[in-house]
Amino acid sequence: MSEMRVTELFDLKGKTAIVTGASSGLGVIFAEALAEAGADVEVAARRQDRLEEVASRLEKIGVSARPFRCDVSNEREVVSLLDDATDRFGKVDILVNNAGVASIAPATDMPLEDWNRVLSVNLTGVFLTARTAAKKMAGRGGKIVNVASIYGAVGDVFPASPYYASKGAVINLTRDLAVEWAPLKINVNAIAPGFFPSEMTASIFSDAGSMEYLRDQTPLGRVGDPQDLKGAVVYLSSRASDYVTGQTIFVDGGWTAW
Repeated sequence: MSEMRVTELFDLKGKTAIVTGASSGLGVIFAEALAEAGADVEVAARRQDRLEEVASRLEKIGVSARPFRCDVSNEREVVSLLDDATDRFGKVDILVNNAGVASIAPATDMPLEDWNRVLSVNLTGVFLTARTAAKKMAGRGGKIVNVASIYGAVGDVFPASPYYASKGAVINLTRDLAVEWAPLKINVNAIAPGFFPSEMTASIFSDAGSMEYLRDQTPLGRVGDPQDLKGAVVYLSSRASDYVTGQTIFVDGGWTAW
């Protein structure tokens, strides 16, 4: 490999990325980060109107962006997403598997349908989207970034057993796919965020007691700012991480370091 300057290692110009769960929250941040680094981006989620707004924002950065409605737990829709991105941009270089849901209830009271719904999006959705993307990347290589959580590694007082289970599974699925797809030159890594403002965390962020708890649990003494995630996703999507695979980066202010 020829020697490159640092700015070249992180440059995503000429790359095409797909970001799922990109109609709000962290998905928008991931899509913006990739666009700011130069990548064209296809944003996917179930809310078409929100996706169109996000795509419009990305195009103002100076890249091409395309909204595509997709339920990642539906294999047919996932295949359509990857086909659409390939038809529109000619290739897929980067996949950020961000789509996720949660259900809050004590484990003893958790409805089975809620358990199944969370696993179908957070785990099966990651699997379906990753393997479909891998088929497009095979022979060319690519970067897959799965979005896990601190709750893939630790427990906590918030009762959300299917969420914890799914995110732990995503971390180990990331390891397995990294090994399996290494011969295809596909790097598979994960980001495990701590607490960041999003639709999923809105009720927690609006409660003073919960916010105090989060700050007390975090060595850096604060919750995450959206900007804190941009560097991680660009790193794992760029040539800077070519020798990194099967890893999970915890962007959590030190939460999991206690």
